Amino acid sequence: MTTTPPPQPDAEALPAAAYAVLSPRAVRASALTRGPWDPQHQHAGPPIAMVCRAIEAVAREHGLGHIGRLTANLLRPVPIGELEIEVTTDYAGRNAAHYAARLWAGDKEVARFTALAQREGEIVLPDALDGHPLPQAPKPPHACETQRMPFSRRWVGYADLVENRVTGGRMFQGRCAAWFRLLHPLVEGETPSGYQRVAVAADSGNGISALLDIAHYSFVNADLTINLLRRPVGEWICLDARTLLAPNGCGLAESQLFDEHGLIGRATQSLAVRARG
Repeated sequence: MTTTPPPQPDAEALPAAAYAVLSPRAVRASALTRGPWDPQHQHAGPPIAMVCRAIEAVAREHGLGHIGRLTANLLRPVPIGELEIEVTTDYAGRNAAHYAARLWAGDKEVARFTALAQREGEIVLPDALDGHPLPQAPKPPHACETQRMPFSRRWVGYADLVENRVTGGRMFQGRCAAWFRLLHPLVEGETPSGYQRVAVAADSGNGISALLDIAHYSFVNADLTINLLRRPVGEWICLDARTLLAPNGCGLAESQLFDEHGLIGRATQSLAVRARG
């Protein structure tokens, strides 16, 4: 069954935010979350960011401010509509806590998550550590060319939610480094956290570094794992991404993650690669 894409509204018709909060557990997605694979489904980055937002709120209750790891297991496509987010605490200690979360669309569970939150504290590091000072992104965002993602020019979606500036390689043509900045808030009236900004961007690693033509192949990720060594700072997040493919229909996308101060972590995605019929 094929679906007809909705018409593209004019600039004034763009939603104010990616989501409206309906209750402490329920949110409603706008067209800004629309992804590249089906016009009725969200790009996975925005809903992952909203689950991250919910996990951050629980972690703050335990006095833990750093999200060291976030793993999303993407069970089904996430529809554009109302979602419910459920967060539970598996363990909360003095310096770390483990959380689980579930994302629901009606009576269907569409994604499961685990996360590690950590307590932050200042520490003086010795000089001349191997691998330090940490690397920087190839170029800062102000020195890079602005480029729109090519997959959704026909209708409003994720490409309208984020601004991209390419800092190395070419988007959708192999290894690529690109900056991401939110052009609209996740939630109207809220400033997204650095962790939420990373989640919105990190799920695009397999897209910006695509080796195959999206018109002839799909390369959907079934998961996303983000590991962060420190709190992201500022509006801009850079992915230096590459895709690796095997002849068994599987693949891996891996991204180094940066803010304007340098390396902040890494992200990986497991890919299902298929030729379009």
